[in-house]
Amino acid sequence: MRTCVSGAVLAAIWATGVSADTRNHTIRPQEKPAEGVIQLASADVAVSVRPVLRPSAEVENVAASGSNAQFQVWIATFRSRALDQGISPATLDQAFRGVTYDEKVVKRDRNQSEFTKTIWEYLDSAVSDDRIRNGRASLERHRATLERIEAKYGVEKEIVTAIWGLESAFGSFRGSDSTIRSLATLAFDARRAEFFEAQLIAALQILDAGDVTASGMRGSWAGAMGHTQFMPTSYLEHAIDFTGDGKRDIWSDDPTDALASTAAYLARHGWTKGQPWGVEVRLPDGFDYASARRELTRLPSEWAASGVVDMAGKPVPDYSRASILLPAGGQGVAFMIFDNFEVLERYNTADAYVIGVGHLADRIAGDGPFRTDWPRGDRALTFTERQELQLRLTRAGYDTQKIDGRIGPLTVNAVREYQLARGMRPDGYASLRLLESMR
Repeated sequence: MRTCVSGAVLAAIWATGVSADTRNHTIRPQEKPAEGVIQLASADVAVSVRPVLRPSAEVENVAASGSNAQFQVWIATFRSRALDQGISPATLDQAFRGVTYDEKVVKRDRNQSEFTKTIWEYLDSAVSDDRIRNGRASLERHRATLERIEAKYGVEKEIVTAIWGLESAFGSFRGSDSTIRSLATLAFDARRAEFFEAQLIAALQILDAGDVTASGMRGSWAGAMGHTQFMPTSYLEHAIDFTGDGKRDIWSDDPTDALASTAAYLARHGWTKGQPWGVEVRLPDGFDYASARRELTRLPSEWAASGVVDMAGKPVPDYSRASILLPAGGQGVAFMIFDNFEVLERYNTADAYVIGVGHLADRIAGDGPFRTDWPRGDRALTFTERQELQLRLTRAGYDTQKIDGRIGPLTVNAVREYQLARGMRPDGYASLRLLESMR
């Protein structure tokens, strides 16, 4: 929950490599990727965050030279601001003792290569056989704890375990960077200075409370911490002392507090026990693809009346109102998604991440793989191609609002309107075939 979306940061950087043993890899998608398309960055630690503005030329020069002198000046001015916000001098002395500018953090923040993966490639890693096996083993190892957490917070143990698996490979890959050093460097760097300074203040408040020492506060290079990757502000708002030892310890080898904190977070955002995140469904011939949009919700019984049923051909129970999600357009897996899907989005907004958590949880619980094939002959659009698609749509009168290479709801809606106007299947899928047809 690197950003834990308490208010701010979204989505992130994933490890692009997939080894034979996925215990050593975390999985985390970027903010609202294209339906069926996931942007990736090469990184060995999953994190959250993402910049908006490029830093000034002056700051670029500082970063390029790796200057520590100006960074130390910045720390001195920051110290005054921290004292004004109630951080104790002793905590500041402890936290910044020996802290230097970390050039590699800035390089990682800026050099996010535009690799892409399709959703099925992502799921091949996120819900691999190794990860399922490790998830089941982790659940059994911590079953008593997870069952107590489920009883208290009403969040299924499989969901909590799945988040743990995607965030830190069940605790095996929590990150080893100094949180204070990383956050201070990023706050100084100016790309998202205000956000990272707020995170740094929160980290110092955690130290002030005595939950962890500065040397023990370690995590990803962008400040996400512990088994389930909380950012400091999210930790302050949602972390739980479930062991009763007086500390909310998400860093140690014991994952109890981290797992309980994750369940508490989901519960506070409206998790409904017994309701699925989503159900794979079968669409009827002649399905109105224009109805497959998040804002259109119906009871499953109403969807069944129009021919949308589960993979056994039966109506999905009326858990709550639901919408139809087509991550790969009309040729891939179709989902009926419920309110719990939206709750998981509060942890990470990328649809692929939510599907990964939900499907991994289902597989840990004993369910089988998806029964519908993905369109594996498709490839993901590159960043340049996504920009080109947005530009062509906008010039054709279907304004995407931004030419930023991010295929979010506005671009999906523009694609759907374009498809409708030309008699194409209006599934909103930003595919290479669509781009080539526009060319």
